[in-house]
Amino acid sequence: MAESDGRPKPERPKVDRKARLQLPPQKIAKQDPNVRVLNWSEVSLPISLDMAKAEAERCIQCPAAPCQVACPVGNDIPRALWQLEQGDAIAAADIFHETSTMPEMCGRLCPQERLCEGHCVVGKNAKPVAIGRLEAFVADAWRLREVAAPVVEATGQRVAVVGAGPAGLTVAEKLAERGHAVTIFDAWPEMGGVLRYGIPNFKLEKHVLDEWLERLDGLPVEFVGNTRIGAKGAKTVDALLASGYDAVFLAHGASDGNDLAIEGVELTGVYQATPFLSCGNLRPAALPESMREPINVGRRVVIIGGGDTSMDCSRTAIRLGASEVTLVYRRTEKEMTGREEERQHAREEGVRFEFLCAPVRFLGTGSGRVRGVQLERMELGPPDESGRRRPQPVPGSEFTLEADTVVLAIGYGIDTDATDSTGVACDKWGDVLVDRATGATARAGVFAGGDNVNGADLVVTAIRDGRIAASAMLEYLTELGARAEVAASA
Repeated sequence: MAESDGRPKPERPKVDRKARLQLPPQKIAKQDPNVRVLNWSEVSLPISLDMAKAEAERCIQCPAAPCQVACPVGNDIPRALWQLEQGDAIAAADIFHETSTMPEMCGRLCPQERLCEGHCVVGKNAKPVAIGRLEAFVADAWRLREVAAPVVEATGQRVAVVGAGPAGLTVAEKLAERGHAVTIFDAWPEMGGVLRYGIPNFKLEKHVLDEWLERLDGLPVEFVGNTRIGAKGAKTVDALLASGYDAVFLAHGASDGNDLAIEGVELTGVYQATPFLSCGNLRPAALPESMREPINVGRRVVIIGGGDTSMDCSRTAIRLGASEVTLVYRRTEKEMTGREEERQHAREEGVRFEFLCAPVRFLGTGSGRVRGVQLERMELGPPDESGRRRPQPVPGSEFTLEADTVVLAIGYGIDTDATDSTGVACDKWGDVLVDRATGATARAGVFAGGDNVNGADLVVTAIRDGRIAASAMLEYLTELGARAEVAASA
């Protein structure tokens, strides 16, 4: 939950709440499944201003605003929807931008059903207000308006940002707006991190990200791609600080796909989720040279996993031409961690689910290519450390699925290389330890936020961390500059 920023809450407009509870929800259209599997466009179709206004009017302007409390960045949703209801989409977007750098991303990608919409009072007896779609609608209008290029006064201070995902981009924008020269380093060729390389186009069309990145035009931001920061990379954090950067923000995320220690995992045609999604969704020029060969998924694809990433991979496989896509999950649907809407979309597009199954080995051809997955049935035993019932093998239940391609979508870990030998403390999982109020690490001048602090999490929590760290870094740089002035005048 978002914490209060200390500002007084504005009074909610006085409305007839009982009358508003009778207003019908707007039907937000989606592409027909038989049509959308043939393209990479977003599933939800655009809405009109009149439709957006009518849906915003369903908000009953709760004084307690539980939707705002449930939002990790604390968006003042009722106040924004009130402006939208008056027909002013730009003013509504301005309110979202008070607390979020990327409302167009959050509106598309947040699990609203367990955040804002899940706490919407209207949703107690009817369909909740479509907050996510409205947030994306006003943010798109705001992003595409014509504005003059920003003018900033250079401070002479330099900041290195490691990672060009939502946390890193948030910090880069906020610091550059104040005149600090920011260099963003990333292992991928282009900016965006998970927004570009982990989220498929049918959930976030890449032009939305590219248009957001235009906000950095005119700001003192430099991007250095194809560059790893860490003991195995071109530079280390130590080297960045030694070369004149005044502060460093670590936003390298949680990008190491978890592996399976079973026979055949090395076979050709067995992919980790991120390379599969990246190759499937992006033009070759946006990929490292080693990943530019198109993926031929064949006819039968098996996806291992149960979260939203597994749904992304399944639906990507359909669009790449697979005629049989089977998702294998070792628990039941009830224990799945991803969004119900994503599972619904996958089913509509023809994905088949095999619950209570786990892979035993991958079977290969004589030439070393995967040809099948040997599975065993599972049953649920006592709860494990996650609180979910632990899956246990059913003796004698093995069976085989034929597969031309297999994708592992079983979670992500953190690459600890960036923090090796930096004086930055991490826990046993590699999560960077920070002061949650500032994003500061154990080393002076080094801050961190996003998935490399939280573990694989949401875009909105990465944005929240970036905003927290950016505020603290601005204070740190101001103090550093003041000390330098005193030293120079002594």
